[in-house]
Amino acid sequence: MLSQRVTREQNQRADRERAEDRHDRAQEARRDLYARLNTTARAYRVAARDAVRAAERGESVDPAVLDTAKEAWSEQYSLAQMALPKDVHEIASALSRALGAGYSVVRQLPSRPAPDGSYERANDWFSRPLSDGVHLLRGTLRHDLGVEVEPDFEHHRAPASVRLRRGDFDVQPPAEGIGQLMHPGDLLGLPHR
Repeated sequence: MLSQRVTREQNQRADRERAEDRHDRAQEARRDLYARLNTTARAYRVAARDAVRAAERGESVDPAVLDTAKEAWSEQYSLAQMALPKDVHEIASALSRALGAGYSVVRQLPSRPAPDGSYERANDWFSRPLSDGVHLLRGTLRHDLGVEVEPDFEHHRAPASVRLRRGDFDVQPPAEGIGQLMHPGDLLGLPHR
């Protein structure tokens, strides 16, 4: 009787340890996925911003750098879609659309004969609002992992999330007056999709 009880307790302990181990491996896999998603989002935004700045200076822009960053993001995003919780997926999806619109903007900038401020607006957009979108993704991923637990997280995330999902971006710094909400395509006069 005593040996059965000891065996049962050992089995229960072994079951708990296996469950904890599975949970730890799943958490590690999710953390790795989130890190790759964050890294590729940042790299994509930076590659696009750098391409805008190079084109503005009249330097040749190597499309392979931006294309490589776009492909890396697309690959990580497609993997993440199957694993992301709904609220995190909504942010990643909106950011993916915004990055895609930014890609179109960058690809069309060098061919414009007279930019009329389009480089400055594109720089502003990649340096501020789209940067904020990448930051929102990172904060959302960290919150989901339990790494960054802010009591007011949902309160702060909600307005930025809505703006990101709508595709509206404030390209005027608040100190310079009333911000003008723009769609990324407005940077070059492209039609809204």
